[in-house]
Amino acid sequence: MNDSKSLRSRISKVVQDIPRSGIRDFFEIVSSREDVISLGIGEPDFVTPWHIREAASLALDRGVTSYTSNMGLLSLRRGIAQYIQKKTGVEYNPVDEVLVTVGVSEGLDIAIRALIEPGDEVLYHEPSYVSYNPLIRFAYGVPVAIQTKKENGFRLTRQDLEENVTEKSKVLLLNYPNNPTGAALSRKDVEDIAAFAIEHDLIVLTDEIYDELTYDREHFSIISVPGMRERTIYLHGFSKAWAMTGFRMGFTCAPPELTEAMMKIHQYTMLCAPILSQEASIEALKNADADIAYMKAEYKKRRNYIHASFEEMGIPCVRPDGAFYAFADISQFGMTSKEFALRLLDEQNVACVPGTAFGACGEGFIRCSYAAAFDDIKEAMVRVARFIEKL
Repeated sequence: MNDSKSLRSRISKVVQDIPRSGIRDFFEIVSSREDVISLGIGEPDFVTPWHIREAASLALDRGVTSYTSNMGLLSLRRGIAQYIQKKTGVEYNPVDEVLVTVGVSEGLDIAIRALIEPGDEVLYHEPSYVSYNPLIRFAYGVPVAIQTKKENGFRLTRQDLEENVTEKSKVLLLNYPNNPTGAALSRKDVEDIAAFAIEHDLIVLTDEIYDELTYDREHFSIISVPGMRERTIYLHGFSKAWAMTGFRMGFTCAPPELTEAMMKIHQYTMLCAPILSQEASIEALKNADADIAYMKAEYKKRRNYIHASFEEMGIPCVRPDGAFYAFADISQFGMTSKEFALRLLDEQNVACVPGTAFGACGEGFIRCSYAAAFDDIKEAMVRVARFIEKL
């Protein structure tokens, strides 16, 4: 029982079969090196705005260190409901339709577990964020990955969905603006997907954490489509647009029956989100519009630069409409995405993430985050150009 082989045999087969995150594997490599420019992690280089940090600090000074309601502070839930109503026109009752979670990651986890029975199929699009497939499998669901293509701007279409739906399909998971491709959907795209979900009686999970970060079009949420509020769990959080990654703050909005189901899991596994982070989030919702606008303008400048740089190098890259990632096509160089990323790191000290971290159809691509500092992005592009010249 004491040897490693015996211990491994006791671990759940589901857990054994799921690989480590491809993003975190590269993060560990980068953390052990010097002079590395990292375009790997999707974390804003901006420090959380001072007045948001001050709200947490003042709460701590006042001795605000207790548990909160499982659902979260009511004052925060009211702020969230007002924020969503202003953005989408959709109203949620803060008492029983808004749940504060420890990041969007927890929100997604409890949403999937609240809905899935063993064998239920979850439709989702790839390339996708690294946690989607594992979370479905942890719940003993069946992940059904739908490939999106560069030629279509990595958009999910109704035709794609119709080709993959079966009688076992129960949930549709969406993420637009998208990590890792930066793709965004038009209003018509969203309306077509909504019609599909209604026709096939699917519950929709929509991860819209990047909805503030769209550059060439206004974001349109699927909950704004008539008939979708009643069958959708809306997921959002403060990490990206508010530069609050370490606060680990997310939230869900859904009908009372779905919120109650998620809350049951939340109260037994997490209890509540940290109260200091909740206090900071109240301030973020009230007074951070100017901060978001400033950071968004900076991301757009970086987006334009990194996209133009790849195109000048002859590396095709779909222009990202949202989030802060460029998904560059390196298939012409005759090596796998992982080989390309490792060589770029070894030879030029630039870290990016292999496209295969986001699903098999990510082969031939690398993801570069332009949430890094502008000067770092410029130097990274010089090094990438030097690397491909040698190739």
